[in-house]
Amino acid sequence: MTGHPTQHLHLDEGALAYDLTGAGPLVVLAHGMGDSRHSYRHLAPALVAAGYRVASLDLRGCGESSLGWTGYSRTDIAGDLIALVRHLSGATGERAVLVGHSISGGAATIAAATAPESIAGLVELAPFTRKQSTDLSGLLRFKRYRSSGTLLGKTLLLGSLPAWMDYLELAYPTKPTDWAAERTRIETTMSEPGRMKVLQAMARSSAADAGAHLPDVRCPVLIVQGSLDPDWADPRAEGERVLAELPAGLGQLALIDGAGHYLHAQVPEQLLPLILPFLTRTLTRA
Repeated sequence: MTGHPTQHLHLDEGALAYDLTGAGPLVVLAHGMGDSRHSYRHLAPALVAAGYRVASLDLRGCGESSLGWTGYSRTDIAGDLIALVRHLSGATGERAVLVGHSISGGAATIAAATAPESIAGLVELAPFTRKQSTDLSGLLRFKRYRSSGTLLGKTLLLGSLPAWMDYLELAYPTKPTDWAAERTRIETTMSEPGRMKVLQAMARSSAADAGAHLPDVRCPVLIVQGSLDPDWADPRAEGERVLAELPAGLGQLALIDGAGHYLHAQVPEQLLPLILPFLTRTLTRA
């Protein structure tokens, strides 16, 4: 899938698929719902080239990871992230930076709050890290926000793969050069028995568990939002709300103009200059 042999971390309930490449301080990449580690196909090689050991993970029930897990909440995913970091750190006890997209941003928050000895920093990309409520004025003012809610609702309630694929078209306001192949890959994977049920379970899970842990985070946090992310009427405002619930001075927020929900796949060349200085500062301290 990535040109590197897939590895597996076997836990009590199932197996997590991941790639591990490079040498240096550890960075773990975690994707959003209905996706896989392949979404980091452009960012991961750039991080390896910059001198990091990079693990790209398929979340439980996603990609090449096994099905049949009892839960798909952010708390469940956080436990998997901690287990992977500890597995890769071994006897050294090395701490890692977690890069979490969407639902994994919330999971990374929980991981950092509950296992500070393992997590040195967080990069949260378009994160769902707080309990969400519908912005009624935003529904009236922003068509992209209204359309996103409709398509995600059809996906959640009906398990509609066409609705999910239409949502992705909206969430990528501009497309990567390899989007046609990537879209086909996602559609094929999500057509596998059980994969849509996982997406629905993740979509039903509340981000309240992550929000409750925001005041407990003790490591640096970088939040990156796309200005055209359809999941919020005002993506910057959502990022500012997350910052406000972190301990003072820990977080910083960056906005990438014209980017949608999938910043790491859509605009890796703009995201990398934000992440690299953060990694240098954070992992030097670790």
